Amino acid sequence: MGGRLAGRVALVAGATRGAGRGIAVELGAEGATVYCTGRSTRAQRSEMDRPETIEETAELVTAAGGTGIAVRVDHLDPEQVRALVERIDAEQGRLDVLVNDIWGGELLFEWEAKLWEHSLDAGLRILRLAVDTHIVTSHHALPLLLRHPGGLVVEVTDGTAEYNAANYRVSFFYDLAKTSVLRMAFAQAKELGPLGATAVALTPGWLRSEIMLEHFEVREENWRDALTTVPHFAISETPAYVGRAVAALATDPGMNRWNGQSVSSGQLAREYGFTDVDGSRPDCWRYLVEVQDAGKPADTTGYR
Repeated sequence: MGGRLAGRVALVAGATRGAGRGIAVELGAEGATVYCTGRSTRAQRSEMDRPETIEETAELVTAAGGTGIAVRVDHLDPEQVRALVERIDAEQGRLDVLVNDIWGGELLFEWEAKLWEHSLDAGLRILRLAVDTHIVTSHHALPLLLRHPGGLVVEVTDGTAEYNAANYRVSFFYDLAKTSVLRMAFAQAKELGPLGATAVALTPGWLRSEIMLEHFEVREENWRDALTTVPHFAISETPAYVGRAVAALATDPGMNRWNGQSVSSGQLAREYGFTDVDGSRPDCWRYLVEVQDAGKPADTTGYR
């Protein structure tokens, strides 16, 4: 089986849908063996209660040219994560790419509520899902990743370090969740860099995930119909775009130059030359600063 990542092993934690699925599939397109984890299976749905499953993701990975392996894991349970890593070790003997994309907080947010108004139980659950899961997974997976030089850890978040430092991200709990992941990537980079591995924080732009498409009552085939009500949605991107960003990093012999940095799919597209599935190169975060947040009319000229 060919591809620049043939013989390499990846764990995409949180691969059920959205960015995680896009990342898993694009790593598969480069020939990687990809362990696709999450809580939603054909036999049992998670609290998200959505139809997407890790089995579907694994099948897409295999169809793209890799080897997809679905494993149901609750990444808040250290014993389940430890067993997952032991299985990867037993079956593959290595781990080259770790993608921490676990999330699942979409249904818990009270978007208009202040900290003191928001359900405390829901807010703390958001932080557990967004932060604790990443810590648990890295804790167990990093020793295996460090067994061979050149390992890559990708912490998937929402927003770049520069953007998040200057902007309040919707609500207290969302802001804290997403900025915490940025710092986790930075901290892991300090510990992994001297040992020959790389850690980065990566954000997609305005992602046309399954949930986002449903929100706008469109499908991928007709997503532009949403522009009549939300013109800025023109800068959106598919999950494949951030997937190609991870694949570009993983296949770059000089990936360590990104160690500790916060990067976006649009930024890496300019660096590596890949495109979204329609041949464009959306640059959402630059667009947000220069157009949307500046109060200018929607105009993606120069940002796709």
